[in-house]
Amino acid sequence: MADERRFRGPIDLHTHSSVSDGTETPAELVQAAAAAGLGTVALTDHDSTAGWLDAAAAAGDAGVTLIPGMELSTRIEFASVHMLGYLFDPANEALVAETERIRVGRLRRAEDMVRRISEDYDITWDDVMDQATEGATVGRPHIADALVARGLASDRSAAFAGILHWRGGYYQPHYAPNPLTGVRLIREAGGVPVLAHPGTGGRGRVIPEDRLARLTEAGLFGLEIDHRENTVDGKERLRELAAKYGLAITGSSDYHGAGKPNRLGENTTAPEVLDRIIEEATGAAPFYAS
Repeated sequence: MADERRFRGPIDLHTHSSVSDGTETPAELVQAAAAAGLGTVALTDHDSTAGWLDAAAAAGDAGVTLIPGMELSTRIEFASVHMLGYLFDPANEALVAETERIRVGRLRRAEDMVRRISEDYDITWDDVMDQATEGATVGRPHIADALVARGLASDRSAAFAGILHWRGGYYQPHYAPNPLTGVRLIREAGGVPVLAHPGTGGRGRVIPEDRLARLTEAGLFGLEIDHRENTVDGKERLRELAAKYGLAITGSSDYHGAGKPNRLGENTTAPEVLDRIIEEATGAAPFYAS
């Protein structure tokens, strides 16, 4: 397979642009990936594929292979669970309808949170919208940036650790399907689903094995284990589960530009894993560098 590959490494399969909560446009993100020495990068904005074409055009110029993808919001009760989907059909009606419902839910949640925060802090909805690009999936990161711009937090991370933390009293959940529905939606759209950073809470708080078994049966492809927010013991447990259920292991940066400290290529995915993703996908193809 190595001799037949049209992509090259290093491979980073989780990044965000200004279409969701990154600080760089899709084209700028791809250029940054090339500057960081990556050979392949996936664009995985939250609940949106709006950046695919701009990123693809930049990838051709930058000599980087683009893997089109998305980070789909899902939820178990009040706990947010993110599902990475790769190479699915962006026009799939069921997936388009569900992501639209999620984005509307995110927007309403953000509006409600800002209304509640504004009772105690000098911040308005216009401040939040000033931080979002046209057509972006508006969410808590944009509220965080508005808090920073207003001098109410030192940076995005501080905003999330303080005012926007669930203990702060302003947090609100938003609509999202359950993870099983997320896996099925991505597979039915011809894509390949990977559970994003599922070990952030440590070994005792990774996804329960019975639930993981059901996701695997429904078509879950892999687990994003090599990620800076997964704990050491969480990664250990995830590797045990990946081996037991035959799940692939991916590694990624979860890059957000200046929005997070994560750096492009700080974690990467093995070429043979990307080979399998491309082989299994039927909804879309990579944008290969010429």
